[in-house]
Amino acid sequence: MSVKKIGILVGREWSWPPAYIEEVNRRNAGVWAEFIKLGGTRMAELCDYDVIIDRISHEIPYYRTFLKTAALSGTRIVNNPFWWSADDKFFGASLATALGIPHPRTVALPSHSYIEGVVEESLRNLQYPIPWKEHVDYVGGFPVILKPAWGGGFKKVYKVHSYEELWRAYNETGIECMMLQEYIAWEKYVRCIVIGRRHIMTIKFDANAPWPHRYFRDDNYLTPEEGRQVVEGALKLNQALGYDMNTVEFAIRNGVAYAIDFTNPAPDFDVNSLTPHYFDWVVRTMADFTIELALQGRTRPEEFAWHRLLNGPMAPAISPSISATTDSVNNDPLAAEAPATPKRRRTTRKKAAEETS
Repeated sequence: MSVKKIGILVGREWSWPPAYIEEVNRRNAGVWAEFIKLGGTRMAELCDYDVIIDRISHEIPYYRTFLKTAALSGTRIVNNPFWWSADDKFFGASLATALGIPHPRTVALPSHSYIEGVVEESLRNLQYPIPWKEHVDYVGGFPVILKPAWGGGFKKVYKVHSYEELWRAYNETGIECMMLQEYIAWEKYVRCIVIGRRHIMTIKFDANAPWPHRYFRDDNYLTPEEGRQVVEGALKLNQALGYDMNTVEFAIRNGVAYAIDFTNPAPDFDVNSLTPHYFDWVVRTMADFTIELALQGRTRPEEFAWHRLLNGPMAPAISPSISATTDSVNNDPLAAEAPATPKRRRTTRKKAAEETS
């Protein structure tokens, strides 16, 4: 049997990639893992790898282009580049609601600014001024969260307590599509690492603790009912989203687990963040899952249609693996990075002028 190959695309991270490669290669399972090297990709080029783990294409557009072409040749990619390209956090909010998973009330907002060439006539489908009071009332009043529909890392995430704070924050968001979201005054907070849409580690998490010391082991943090909600919700969301490597966050209030953030297809796997206990689990579980994928062999789309590529292949479904316990977050990640008073700015006819309610 020929040796199967797993390739990894990474950025600056230094701890997880070499540990994963060592774990895969030491098993002698007929699978070899290595870093990918690229210098250009020819159209319809066959990919050398049976499986690729993508940790960085959201920041390097050429990698995303390469991965989509690799998928055409049957390479299994974690995570699916077609779905990752199409996804956003506001769709996730609507999806959670459709799946019956509690989610903070959320409103997508028109952008504050636009790229060069967009003029007043380009925006004639937009209502102006933005009905701020209606939106704030819908999400339950202040405080509220203002955050991007795309992105992560707590960038441009604001917790605001008044219209003045909201407008100041909005005026600093540039061309981002922002969301206004209900603030959940939670009693417990957890981050779940989900691998292969079936293996899950639930961790106590505190986004307000000094980085990187935000993960804490507490095997009795959640009640059985809270744990059930979190595990079932995390698995259901990942099955729907098609992500094989993701984190899902829940804020728990009055015994109800609200899905807060669950589109993190390149989650933090750093040993200093996860702590050795959870880091070792991620290394082993990712090795288990991707070796299984590699040994299945490549799978070319049955037809070259977008929906076939969007769905993508995955390992055979088995009973979910709920690992080690319940772990949490001690501070709303949404509230964790509220900025100092931003500088006011005006751009292409889209300022958050102090329209009162």
